[in-house]
Amino acid sequence: MRGKTRQINVGTVKVGGGAPVSIQSMCNTDTRDARATLRQIEALAAAGCDIVRIAVPDMAAAEALREIKPRSPLPVVADIHFDYRLALASVDAGADKIRINPGNIGADKIKLVADACRGAGVPIRVGVNGGSLERDLRESLGVTPQALCQSALRNIRMLEEHDFHDICVSIKLSNVNGTVQAYRMLAENCLYPLHLGVTEAGGEEMGTLKSAAAFGALLCDGIGDTVRVSLTADPVREVYAAKKILKALDMGRTGIDLVACPTCGRTQIDLIGIYGELERRLAAVKTPLRVAVMGCAVNGPGEAREADVGVACGVGEGLIFKKGEIVGKVPGDEIIEILLREIEKMTGEEICRKEQN
Repeated sequence: MRGKTRQINVGTVKVGGGAPVSIQSMCNTDTRDARATLRQIEALAAAGCDIVRIAVPDMAAAEALREIKPRSPLPVVADIHFDYRLALASVDAGADKIRINPGNIGADKIKLVADACRGAGVPIRVGVNGGSLERDLRESLGVTPQALCQSALRNIRMLEEHDFHDICVSIKLSNVNGTVQAYRMLAENCLYPLHLGVTEAGGEEMGTLKSAAAFGALLCDGIGDTVRVSLTADPVREVYAAKKILKALDMGRTGIDLVACPTCGRTQIDLIGIYGELERRLAAVKTPLRVAVMGCAVNGPGEAREADVGVACGVGEGLIFKKGEIVGKVPGDEIIEILLREIEKMTGEEICRKEQN
């Protein structure tokens, strides 16, 4: 059971307060190139992203928001560092949320940002990372979960002092254990929605593994309202990874839950090939559906019977199940196409053709 946090609205997306866990990513385009940024936002939206963040390093980027925001299919978060004027300009340009570290903005300027966001109904994400920890905390506590938690609470108080409470918080380290400890500490001390992430997680494989380990520990504890899988890769891959992690935690809202048994000496069919082909061709399906691909008669019939549609494979053949009922026995080389045909009937969605890559 996820913990109850305050709810904020990021454009049309609700975060916290029991809303579904949302998926975020960040464009790696030059924000000043509005056309390129919009193309990437559209690709992220098609992949299943809910909220997108863009870098705002200067006034030209803030001004580009005026073109990007009205045409974006996703709520847009402006990522601001150091310069409060960029935050004010981004709010004026229509940003749906501002990401700042209040300590980097300065106590004397944060009131201006809080007032502007309150007036526009724009929430603020307090972002604390191990690499940007305040000097006094770094020197007294080191780059530790305790230091990050204290930094986050300090920055939250800066906003609360100006009667601003439309807040989301992230608190990230580049290692899993430290990140999990930091979020657990923070969850005990505030009720604001939490954005989960492991910063500087690395390339697609290791970054996904680190994120899965952290998100699994936290979400199973009821901690976390929105997530980003930070990868040194195409941002679209971040979205695919996040969707898979949430699906593994039974928190996925859309798409195929494709389950399969591990191969063993009893397997008498190319189960790896069947699974890989189904995974590729079902990637774009949005209807929630459980599909089981089982390799032998030990657990196969039971798992396939419990799925919406499934197959229990034998020697060069497969027994097809649909909603617990046997559809029929088919040759091994027809398993994929018959499963896909049944899934098309159940979802009403067109399945990727075999020749497509």
